[in-house]
Amino acid sequence: MEQLTKNLKKLQEANEESKSVTKASAMRNIKKRMDREISDVGKAVCAIKMKLEEVDRENVENRKKPGCEKGTAVDRSRISMTIPLKKKLKDSMNDFQKLRQSIQNEYREVIKKRVFTVTGTAPTEEMIDELIETGDSEKIFQKAIVGENGREQVIDAMEEIQERNDAIREIEKKMLELQQVFVDMEILIKAQGELLDNIESQVAIAINHIENGVDALETTKSMENKSRKCMTIVIFVLVIFVSMVALTILKPWK
Repeated sequence: MEQLTKNLKKLQEANEESKSVTKASAMRNIKKRMDREISDVGKAVCAIKMKLEEVDRENVENRKKPGCEKGTAVDRSRISMTIPLKKKLKDSMNDFQKLRQSIQNEYREVIKKRVFTVTGTAPTEEMIDELIETGDSEKIFQKAIVGENGREQVIDAMEEIQERNDAIREIEKKMLELQQVFVDMEILIKAQGELLDNIESQVAIAINHIENGVDALETTKSMENKSRKCMTIVIFVLVIFVSMVALTILKPWK
């Protein structure tokens, strides 16, 4: 997890650096760095996913052992051990998703600024949409190219924007692939969370049944004690009554 955090930080730094780049060669270098970091993240997440799946399989096998059946304390403990890690992975997924969205939004703003800097004219939203869609910046810079002043700057800007567009497309593709890995992981996390919640729910129900049973048993015992007490009193009264009747009939004092 620590490595994923480092990769995310490096990607964020590279993205920030790309905002001020004005040369195609510099943009290519940044793209290579970002590609490498994204690739490393994908490998790390896949490795963690495989390990978690292995642990889940081991948990299933462990339930076959006496005293380790599904829902037992041992089973719940084994499942809950992986929950914190899965939670951190889900948080990482959200962080990378935010970065992906940030790259898309900032790319648009960077292109606007570059076009305005070179041409002196603010591009329309339609122009930016077309440039992002096609990568063709020639239409936007056409007037600037005709003039001799700053011609080299215009050509550099066109090359840089083309390189930036290619880089963003490639990074977007890799980020989407990475997101799919995270989505698969999220499905696994959700399934395990539901399993643990279900087990905990069943345990709670079982405990509730036991507590109700104990209460019922205590009530029964209390009623039995009261019944015995009443029976004893009745017998005692009957003995006294019979004794008095016998004394009245026999009259032993005569």
